[in-house]
Amino acid sequence: MSLSRVAILLFALSPFAFGASKEIMELQRDVSMLQDQVRNLQSALDQKVAAIQTLTQQTLDSVNRTSTAVAVMENRFNETMKQQQQSLNGPVANVGQKLDQMSEDFRAVRESVLDMNTRMGKLDAKMADLQNLINTIRSAPAAPPPAAGAPAGDPNSSQAASGPPAGMQAATLYTNAVSDYESGKHDIALQEFTDYLKYFGNTQFAPSAQYYIANIYYRKQDYANAMQNFDAVLEKYPEGARTADAHYLKAMCEMSLGHNDAAARDFRDVYARYSDQAPDTAAKAKARLREMGLTVGTTAAKRRKPAH
Repeated sequence: MSLSRVAILLFALSPFAFGASKEIMELQRDVSMLQDQVRNLQSALDQKVAAIQTLTQQTLDSVNRTSTAVAVMENRFNETMKQQQQSLNGPVANVGQKLDQMSEDFRAVRESVLDMNTRMGKLDAKMADLQNLINTIRSAPAAPPPAAGAPAGDPNSSQAASGPPAGMQAATLYTNAVSDYESGKHDIALQEFTDYLKYFGNTQFAPSAQYYIANIYYRKQDYANAMQNFDAVLEKYPEGARTADAHYLKAMCEMSLGHNDAAARDFRDVYARYSDQAPDTAAKAKARLREMGLTVGTTAAKRRKPAH
């Protein structure tokens, strides 16, 4: 290629070479600016990371100090509680021992009272046996035949003045009667309770024997005889332990026989007389009155008005 042509070619390409160099310079400038920005960002990020690390370390230090303080407080609290417990263990133990001792004393007293009651009952029965033995020795004349219409189990209507048969004792007879009653042998128990009233009608367990006789008839749904014998409990033993129940069951017999007015009167009597000494029985009587549509305060013939 000739020199002239080369010169012409270089002259023609010089504008393009100048433009390319300018673009390269601008690109280098932009890259330099980006590098500066990256360095600035990296520096700011390093500062923030350092600040976060510093805060984290400070937080960890604070947590450690708090944990240490809590541990110290817990140790002090535990030590204080231990000291208080040690100071209270002695008095509490003494109180517990005294309560246990008092409980034992009360139990001993209760057992003594129960034992005394049992012995009194046995003594009462033995005295009855002795009295009957004396009566037998004296050979008193036989009692007149029972009066017509006397209640079953009435000791005054059938008691033999000559005393019980040989070998019959009050305590044994009553114990056997209760055992037969509780085991469901009501016919045998009825005869035993009747014999008890016949021969030992003035002893401690006579009221209970009379009540058991009435209750056996009640269980058999023989309400007429049951009511008659419950009446005997009320007449002969008005202050007995079973009087309230006898009065309530008499009213139940009357209600079963359709004598509602008489039953209502007796239910009210039960509630009025035994609310203090037999509250459960009085409450049952009140409930029966409600079932009959009556209240405690109304008359027997007056029914409670329905609520409007």
